[in-house]
Amino acid sequence: MRQYSKFDTIVLGFDKILRTLTDTPLYSGRLYPPNAQAIPIATDCQLSVAELCHSAGLMRINHTGEICAQALYHGHELFVKQIALKQQLQQAALEEGDHLMWCKQRLQELSSRPSHLKLLWYYGAFLLGVCAGLAGDKWVIGFIAETEKQVVEHLTKQLAQLPPEDLRSKAVLQQMQEDEAKHHNDACMAGANALPALLTMSMRLMAKIMVTTAYWC
Repeated sequence: MRQYSKFDTIVLGFDKILRTLTDTPLYSGRLYPPNAQAIPIATDCQLSVAELCHSAGLMRINHTGEICAQALYHGHELFVKQIALKQQLQQAALEEGDHLMWCKQRLQELSSRPSHLKLLWYYGAFLLGVCAGLAGDKWVIGFIAETEKQVVEHLTKQLAQLPPEDLRSKAVLQQMQEDEAKHHNDACMAGANALPALLTMSMRLMAKIMVTTAYWC
């Protein structure tokens, strides 16, 4: 793995922040999920105005969640010591970059927009990532495992909440859920520590606040 100077690291860090907040993150190269591409966008015409707004609200939540995911990985990466773990984080961040762009595209298809508060959520999640990184590699892995576990649960709920006719959003969320489950399993196999119950409860509370806020603004 290439070694960067402190100055290079700072510049690259700011580049990642700007890319994330402008919906042009580093990504793995995957295009819109094939199952979503196979569904004609014209099917959105079957949705009522209320259903379109609801789908947009749900996708705005996921878009915000992917911004938070980028921020967490960026914060973790600053302090991780194991090269293998750092590479794992970078690969996962690239896949989360795919998700961010998919959510942005779906929001555009629904004639909607991202959350106005994405900058706030980015820096909040980044701070959490930094704290986990300072605690040590094992805690970083544990944090990833718990985060991805909660994301999978969240996506399961959202898939049930989508309007039945919104098959395109459903296909996007299903692929995201599959990727998040893989990230969770990879973290568990890497030796994730179980987080204290108080911390996991706090994570769920923060996620609930984000979900409620991002749906509307």
